[in-house]
Amino acid sequence: MSAHPLPTNDEASAPRSPVAQPLIVRLRNWVGDVTLALPMLQRLADAGFAPVLVGKGWARDLLAGTGWPVHGLPKTTSERVALLRRLRDEARAADPRFRAAPLHALCLPDSFSSALEFRLAGLRALGHAWEGRRLLLGRAVPRPRGVHELAVYWRLGDALLGAPAPLPAAVNLRPTAAQQREAATLRAAHGLPERVIVICPFAGGTWNQQDKTWPGFADFVATRLPTLGLPVVVCPGPGEEDRIAREHFAGARLLPGVNLGVYAALLSRAAAMLSNDTGPAHMAAAVGTPLVSVMGPSDPTLWRPWGPDSRVRVLGGHGRWPDADAVFEAVQRAVATIPLPG
Repeated sequence: MSAHPLPTNDEASAPRSPVAQPLIVRLRNWVGDVTLALPMLQRLADAGFAPVLVGKGWARDLLAGTGWPVHGLPKTTSERVALLRRLRDEARAADPRFRAAPLHALCLPDSFSSALEFRLAGLRALGHAWEGRRLLLGRAVPRPRGVHELAVYWRLGDALLGAPAPLPAAVNLRPTAAQQREAATLRAAHGLPERVIVICPFAGGTWNQQDKTWPGFADFVATRLPTLGLPVVVCPGPGEEDRIAREHFAGARLLPGVNLGVYAALLSRAAAMLSNDTGPAHMAAAVGTPLVSVMGPSDPTLWRPWGPDSRVRVLGGHGRWPDADAVFEAVQRAVATIPLPG
């Protein structure tokens, strides 16, 4: 007997579901950008595309819940072009429509080099007309100014699909079941409950050459957070553990070396997060964690974590840091957003 029985007449005559068309997507290099691009990518998937992603190694863990393949970004131009050519050939073999499609790819970075790599790989990519790269792209569209970064990516989706759509209310980042189990194991190993306050006192990069790290963060964690009676957890990244976390946040429970997918799983069960303007703040908003985002030089209209006001509170910005009393009141409210179990 065949291992795969023949279909019945009804099954044979039933219309087949259309096969999703491959779309090769170059992600940006920052956690916040990748998180904010997620609604647009999900919209494209819902419209019949099959995203094939190329990005930093951490993107595979962060986006594991989507089920989309994520290929690590090689270091050199020649290696990147070779990867794109291989993905091009695989897409052609998987879907005969791919070769004739007006666009094969989506280039989210605005760099000249990223557009050049698509061109050298023989791929027609949609991207922003930026840094003189218009002729390298299959289609170049203006980069919107003065709008939130999520809207910048969303409008690329408008361009690809040929129609605008309302912006989403929230980003939907969902860790996998395996990542949730790993987070539970990690909490158990450190004797932690689900309801913790996660802090992210780090901030990658600068805003207009100004430091994005709240000057009052360490003192706030040492003197104000303990009064809320919940464990405080920090997940330092490479280079942050000894340089910052152990020296300035000794009262917090350190969980170093946590990959981004497990980090997101930890956040999804946390009581609240307090963060600088940095990638994990966007992750927290995306998994629905009550969030207090502290900004100083940054412009919240462009970069605030995306989510409903009931879950996302942004303090400061436009060159002004908030005072500790305002931050404490916001964290109190955030902790009260999710009731105690039982």
